[in-house]
Amino acid sequence: MTKTRSLAVVTGASRGIGREIALTLAGHGWDIAFSHLGDEKEAAEVARLITAAGRKVLGVRCDVGVKDEVWAFFGKVMDTFGRAPDLLVNNAGIQTWASLLELAEADWDRVIRTNLKGCFLNTQRAAQLMVEHGVRGAIVNLGSACNKVAFPRLVDYTASKGGIEQFTKVSAVELGPYGIRVNCVAPGAIEHERTKLESPDYAETWARITPLQRVGHTADVAKLVHFLATEGAGFVTGQTIYVDGGAFSMPNWPYPTGQKS
Repeated sequence: MTKTRSLAVVTGASRGIGREIALTLAGHGWDIAFSHLGDEKEAAEVARLITAAGRKVLGVRCDVGVKDEVWAFFGKVMDTFGRAPDLLVNNAGIQTWASLLELAEADWDRVIRTNLKGCFLNTQRAAQLMVEHGVRGAIVNLGSACNKVAFPRLVDYTASKGGIEQFTKVSAVELGPYGIRVNCVAPGAIEHERTKLESPDYAETWARITPLQRVGHTADVAKLVHFLATEGAGFVTGQTIYVDGGAFSMPNWPYPTGQKS
């Protein structure tokens, strides 16, 4: 799967984790098509860096939750590269902060449409093209540590990410006979532009409760995504793999680590 000129599609790649995934894949020899709804200057910089790495790139403004835009995006991918993708990374996602009792219906709809419906629409179209062109490819969906535990004030976000985990399993079962693997990568506390804005001491706060005693970085996620796209993960499908430094493997334990009751 890492042969020269392999093609990866990454959604939401103008910043944060998506940006790191696109650049990491380009560094390993992948051509990149990415969609975004972010700042055009940020998207242009990602494209410039991918070109500088010697890879072909296409960046398209696209709302992943709108079918017509997704279909048009993949049409441009086919026109530009002349082939179906070998890899799809469903990274695009948004979140809102509100309690269950206060969450606006419009925010619920927007988050579910972007995160869950967007994952469905892009997976469906990419898989159709893979099957049509005989590509035994890979799909990686971005979940969250909230797939495992409840995150307060993120009810719409957690619902969307939980849905993505189950969607991953069903997709893996249905697409397996075509040689297409589907997995979910679930990041925990990852420091990037958005999370830095959530708290001025984000890294220190999460390092204190993480067994590896540090916050996660975008590269931690990108490296796993790349691995899942290679033949090294050729018998891995339908799985959710956590990138959380062990933080969400611990119970709410009242004693210091290792102390007997």
